[in-house]
Amino acid sequence: MLNGLETPKYPIVLAHGLMGFDELRLAGKLLPGIHYWRGITEALRANGIEVITAHVPAAGSLEIRAAQLSENILEKAGGKSVNIIAGLDSRYMLSQMKPPNVKVLSLTTIATPHRGSSFADYMFDRIGPSRLPIIYRALKAVGIETGAFSQLTRRYMQEDFNPRTPDRDDVRYFSYGATVEPALWSAFRQSHRIIMREEGANDGLVSVISSRWGGESGYKGTLVGVSHLDMINWTNRLRWLVWELTGHKRK
Repeated sequence: MLNGLETPKYPIVLAHGLMGFDELRLAGKLLPGIHYWRGITEALRANGIEVITAHVPAAGSLEIRAAQLSENILEKAGGKSVNIIAGLDSRYMLSQMKPPNVKVLSLTTIATPHRGSSFADYMFDRIGPSRLPIIYRALKAVGIETGAFSQLTRRYMQEDFNPRTPDRDDVRYFSYGATVEPALWSAFRQSHRIIMREEGANDGLVSVISSRWGGESGYKGTLVGVSHLDMINWTNRLRWLVWELTGHKRK
């Protein structure tokens, strides 16, 4: 994929999205761990690219995630300038926090809901305001923060977050969107249908329209036939996990 391209001079920071993690272990040391960026970090490093993986709270608010991201970069980058592949928390960090010891050259977002998601709107409407506190309490009881969920709605993103989170002139912003036509058995079939009706083409969670950021020159294209999980190599990774659990080894 990277053959023939010039190796980036500066490190790339990878920061996971909502409900992401560094490594997930479903049964302690009894089963292989699932690495969020597995396959992607290896491919980048194999091409001589320095990669920094950042860890932020899985479902913390954008403000909390941004603060943690800033600390991660400050700690791991060693004063180097960096390029970030991340999402909304990075936009907030760059715009509002402006960490003095973190030099960011560019931010690339992939299928990020810059204008919110109609599926988030749908879920909040279905749950209803009376049941929402009950669900939040249940999530917090098992250690899951909830600050990020309401920040995914179209109203919040378009009327609150975007107006107070302008881009910085000294950072280049790039973005990609994605589309998929989910199979009958796909977990994204229902969400895809809802978003298609409200926003058009989408990857099962985020529409192409919502993914666009950085102006006409900043939007680098739409990945076709790619779901939201495909973009972090999740579908292939889960196939390999099942393969390894059944006693097979990679060649």
